[in-house]
Amino acid sequence: MRKFRAFQINENDQQITGAFNNINISDLNDGDVVIKVTHSTINYKDALAATGKGRILRRYPLVGGIDLAGIVEQSATTKFKQGDCVLVNGCGLSETRDGGYAEYARVNKDSVILIPENMSAYEVMQIGTAGYTAALAIHRMEQNGQTPKSGPILVTGASGGVGSVAINMLSSKGYEVVALTGKTDKLDYLKTIGAHRVLMRDDLDYGKRPLEKAVWGGAIDNLGGDTLTWLTRTVKYSGNIACIGLAASYKLETTVMPLILRAVNLLGINSVDTPRDLRLEVWKRIGSDLFPKQLDTIAPNMISFDELPQAFDAFIEGTVTGRIVVKIQ
Repeated sequence: MRKFRAFQINENDQQITGAFNNINISDLNDGDVVIKVTHSTINYKDALAATGKGRILRRYPLVGGIDLAGIVEQSATTKFKQGDCVLVNGCGLSETRDGGYAEYARVNKDSVILIPENMSAYEVMQIGTAGYTAALAIHRMEQNGQTPKSGPILVTGASGGVGSVAINMLSSKGYEVVALTGKTDKLDYLKTIGAHRVLMRDDLDYGKRPLEKAVWGGAIDNLGGDTLTWLTRTVKYSGNIACIGLAASYKLETTVMPLILRAVNLLGINSVDTPRDLRLEVWKRIGSDLFPKQLDTIAPNMISFDELPQAFDAFIEGTVTGRIVVKIQ
């Protein structure tokens, strides 16, 4: 196989940098399946890794990109054959293994998922890890008894990738969705993708009591910190809070009273290490009842592989709305 382009992240003298290099397939991690990558995407985590703003990678150098979609080029397993349309998300990509920012990827067979028949490689990367995380959160909440009758669902970090997809998935399933954002210019966007109401973060009164008025049937939280603490005090009896991010803080300062007196459930959502059977089940749902009906509104933009390095700063600065797809080749 010829040399091919890859965006590799490296560390020299404690300085993390990313750059395009021409590499061989032998430069990649060992794996059962070689994929010709056609599309990837950018998540906040990708931007942290590529800019060095977060210590994401466990070793260097590695190809960046926690998502990829493409076509099987070679397979050492009977599970997949040449020409299969597949995706990989999470599973250690751009943490412990080379990721999706390359024209070819070599991965373990257990991380590979056949793209749902009614979806394209472009669409699954419009969704990507952010959308998969939203779907996993909803799946876990519903496994734990969440229904539209439970009451309104609050989605924090609403204009980001996970928040946007979560709002659209939930509203499409009949949930009353309330979006929480700090961006006054996103009100129309959030209502377009399914939010029934929009709350401004700066207008919130977090209160101080261990239990405040029970308002929410459940929540999907991207922020952590004071917002997550407030949610534990304001979710209704037996409601579920899916904890998926720590964009504001990794701290959680609350009491056990909401857990005991209101039976509030705090669900940790880990999209990286999801067992394969659960990952298959969630992607099946993404291709059916959880398919985002406003996907082109949430992810209207696709950039070229050449444009990738210039795209990360906007994610760090928090100026990106929804999702961005990267066309690899």
